[in-house]
Amino acid sequence: MDPNNPNKNKRSTPEYALYQRENFWKPNTGEVPPFNTEPGKLEELAKEKLTQGGWYYASSNAGQSYTHLANRQAFYRHKIIPRQLIDTNLRDTSTTIFGHKVSAPIGFAPIGINKIYNPAGEIPVATVAKELNLPYCLSTAGSNPIEAVAAANGEGPRFYQLYMPHDDELTISLLTRAHRSGFTACILTTDTWQLGWRHDDIATGNYAFYRGIGADLGLSDPVFKQRLQAAGIDPVKQPKEAGAMWIDNVWHGRAHSWEKMPWLIKTWKEISGGKPFCLKGIQSVNDAKRAVDIGCDGIVVSNHAGRQVDGAIASLDALENIVAAVGDKTYIMYDSGIRGASDVAKALALGAKFVWVGRLWVWGLSIMGEAGVRHVMKSLLADFDIFMNVAGFQNVQQIDRSALESYPKGYAMIAEKSKL
Repeated sequence: MDPNNPNKNKRSTPEYALYQRENFWKPNTGEVPPFNTEPGKLEELAKEKLTQGGWYYASSNAGQSYTHLANRQAFYRHKIIPRQLIDTNLRDTSTTIFGHKVSAPIGFAPIGINKIYNPAGEIPVATVAKELNLPYCLSTAGSNPIEAVAAANGEGPRFYQLYMPHDDELTISLLTRAHRSGFTACILTTDTWQLGWRHDDIATGNYAFYRGIGADLGLSDPVFKQRLQAAGIDPVKQPKEAGAMWIDNVWHGRAHSWEKMPWLIKTWKEISGGKPFCLKGIQSVNDAKRAVDIGCDGIVVSNHAGRQVDGAIASLDALENIVAAVGDKTYIMYDSGIRGASDVAKALALGAKFVWVGRLWVWGLSIMGEAGVRHVMKSLLADFDIFMNVAGFQNVQQIDRSALESYPKGYAMIAEKSKL
């Protein structure tokens, strides 16, 4: 690729595709690319680097992983139709989400307990998100204080994912901290009142919070500090008990219902001055319609990457149904099963406005910390930029339903195993 291409100075977004050339050139200077970002090889390398507990928590899915399998199968039935002789020299990978112009329709999905993947936790991830101008979403199960993550993210666009306690004062405290720290949207996850049945984690008692690891976001909360004091728990001397008390307030096993949503939306809007509120975990058309009816600014079509309900509908199939029903009524985002630029494009073509990526950057974090996250996400941006160039798309808006040829849902009735 010509590094002196004059078009790169005229584009509204960087020439991310040049990262390909940068890696091709490295052997000439006695260097090698950091590691292979092919998803299967990326996963294998992460497994080599992680502890058993870190690997199990990152890789485990609900039950026999059939929902995880369905997520990948759904992508295979849609095929991209490349377009030729299109002038893509000034292509624009950017999009806008909730008022933020970002580098691409790709964000860092909320994933908790990052300290089991790297001692610095969420800090390196938020740092790279800022550098690349990609939205970062912090999980309530995060292992660094909200304020510390915000500082690392600087001026980057960031949203807060809420696991809602049954303690309203604690919920208000979390949302207030998020708003004061510059998080500009609240995304409530609706599918994880408690963790799904994940065989490897359960067989090894693999729950970091119960080992006193990863509860810093909660332990730094002023209201939760009061709760610890009232319970007579010293987080310094009793880290396991403190961690357990925190996560038992987050993944508490006590479902919230639609009746609680007006209070939450009103509370967030009052705290934030009217900033967006979204629901994450929507898979049914009826739930999507109800989310619109109660005033949600957006929804994330997600099945938690197959980690919560085994044998469930593929998230990409759910996306098609939901877009047909409410695609013109709310901002639809997609999550679950993204492994590369073509997957991003397929979700966009099916009607998503934005796509969240999770496991890919977790593997990068596990392998090489901040540098690993940077390599994975720069590679994904390069992949997406190159995709638009060679498939003939000048901007993200052109990636619509006409870009795909789709086939029937002919998934095998006998489960096929796939690590991808």
